[in-house]
Amino acid sequence: MTNSLAWQQTASRMQQFYRLTKPRVVSLIVFTAIIGMFLSVPGAVPLSALFFGTLGIALVAGSAAAVNCLVEQKIDAIMSRTRGRPLPRGQVNSPETIFFLVVIGGAGLFILHQWVNPLTMWLTLVTFVGYAIIYTVILKPLTPQNIVIGGASGAMPPVLGWTAVTGEISADALLLFLIIFAWTPPHFWALALYRKLEYAKVGMPMLPVTHGDKFTRLHVLLYTLILCAVTLMPYATKMSGLIYLISAIILGAIFLYYAIKIYLDYSDQLARKTFRYSIFYLTALFSALLVDHYAYF
Repeated sequence: MTNSLAWQQTASRMQQFYRLTKPRVVSLIVFTAIIGMFLSVPGAVPLSALFFGTLGIALVAGSAAAVNCLVEQKIDAIMSRTRGRPLPRGQVNSPETIFFLVVIGGAGLFILHQWVNPLTMWLTLVTFVGYAIIYTVILKPLTPQNIVIGGASGAMPPVLGWTAVTGEISADALLLFLIIFAWTPPHFWALALYRKLEYAKVGMPMLPVTHGDKFTRLHVLLYTLILCAVTLMPYATKMSGLIYLISAIILGAIFLYYAIKIYLDYSDQLARKTFRYSIFYLTALFSALLVDHYAYF
């Protein structure tokens, strides 16, 4: 009985540390990194690069997410969306979080350096600094353009996956970067629109708070138009074929429909639907790239 209780307590503690890594966010990061790996070669991805590259990138991404939780724990305690996280609830404390993020982040960088390649390790470290320090600590509380500038870090995973396999950065890898970079503002501002009051309450200068709903809705539409144009570039550069092109047009048309509706006839419910669709959109778009890549192999 005592052993069973001790195991349950240990499992619960492990679960709280796992939650610090924001697993849903990290899963999308890892997914786009893996797609970058497969797109980087005409045939099969070497198993070593696939396994160690995925593991290293996932660990460092989880460490960056833990930094975000650590820095924003007071804000998280106020916002309904985040008050259930482990730090605001007192399920873990700050020193434990620091120890945890250093261990998993250091392990991830070590794995990438030893069993992948130094370029991927250094790029991953730069990505970590960009998200955990430049975006979370500096840009997020400073400017309403935080998500645009900081989006560069969020757009790096497919490039990291690419370099994990090839050891170099190519123009095609930068196209994948550009797609996620253009996707990030309409994705995040859809969330910020229906969470505007919460961001205002904690003094976070998100675009709807500083410039109002109408300005933000216009920028959601403009960035969605940019995104739709950018997603056609892989076909224009012959990186992909018709399967991807048709998928990109259909997925983009739906996203654009949501963006137009947000601009013309806004509601919080519509913004929630747009935010959820944006996650599906990116997953489906990168899946289409993968299917297209191997359909012509």
